Amino acid sequence: MKVLILRFSSIGDIVLTTPVVRCLKKQVPNIELHYATKAGFVGLLKNNPYIDKIHGLGDNQTEFIQALKTEKFDLIIDLHHNLRTLLIKLKLGVKRHAFDKINLEKWLMTFFKIDILPYTHIVDRYLETVEKLGVLNDSRGLDFFIDSDTNLEGIKLPDNYFVYAIGGQHATKKMPLNKQIELLMKIDAIVFLIGGKEDISAGEDIHAECKHAINLCGQLSIQQSALLMRGAVEVITHDTGMMHIAAALNKSIISIWGNTIPGFGMTPYYTENGLNSVYDPIPENPKSTILQVEDLSCRPCSKIGYKKCPKGHFKCMNDLNFDSVFED
Repeated sequence: MKVLILRFSSIGDIVLTTPVVRCLKKQVPNIELHYATKAGFVGLLKNNPYIDKIHGLGDNQTEFIQALKTEKFDLIIDLHHNLRTLLIKLKLGVKRHAFDKINLEKWLMTFFKIDILPYTHIVDRYLETVEKLGVLNDSRGLDFFIDSDTNLEGIKLPDNYFVYAIGGQHATKKMPLNKQIELLMKIDAIVFLIGGKEDISAGEDIHAECKHAINLCGQLSIQQSALLMRGAVEVITHDTGMMHIAAALNKSIISIWGNTIPGFGMTPYYTENGLNSVYDPIPENPKSTILQVEDLSCRPCSKIGYKKCPKGHFKCMNDLNFDSVFED
């Protein structure tokens, strides 16, 4: 059986599909497994031993679809479920399964605060898409494979250090600079700051106030960031892709939630020694600490995020309390 998985973006969402990839490859006899994603994200999957071929979408979607047609797939597993994947499925004209995005439930929660969320982790909703093939959750968590030639040459690593992924795709998913500094002041250890080029300036500002925070924003690849996180005592992160890579590495995580909520089903997802496949919106797990402002009437204000707080007060981040985070 020749199977194509569709998931075009983004970092965290792609990492969250890796249990489907592994379970399909290990549980379906004689499967040839292909994965289609944006060209810029191919590197996230290139070391995955469970994928036979990766198809990277560039600027020409027509040529991309034509190339997929030549593969003559037997089945499409759509783990993105948007207009682009609908077009691809129609053009390829083969049997397909798509996962439930629970858009209605998210919309009701976001705009009317009507909570009918299923409290099922997105990983498990991804896996429900392949249940008809007899595939079951193996409870081995997420996968992220680091290149064997990846190194951190030139970076002096202490015996014990933290990593803080300070970035975020949307401003309302990131703490303001003063809150980041407030949190870092509570850590009595070296903290490496990671992020993209857009985070360099913020990293410099943080280092100016917190000398124990070393700014590596814009200097590391995703693979290097993963290698750095792998050796950390703990990883601090907003609701971003780095959080899911850290979970794949089975790291202890402090995740910070602003305008989004854990109830959407995208908290850190661990192996069988961590969280099981039953989603708990507030995981009772020593590896996962969730920081959020409880009972804020305007939260969630979006299932993704905004450039700024729609209300202007940004209480979901400004009112965060760190007093108990590092208590023994």
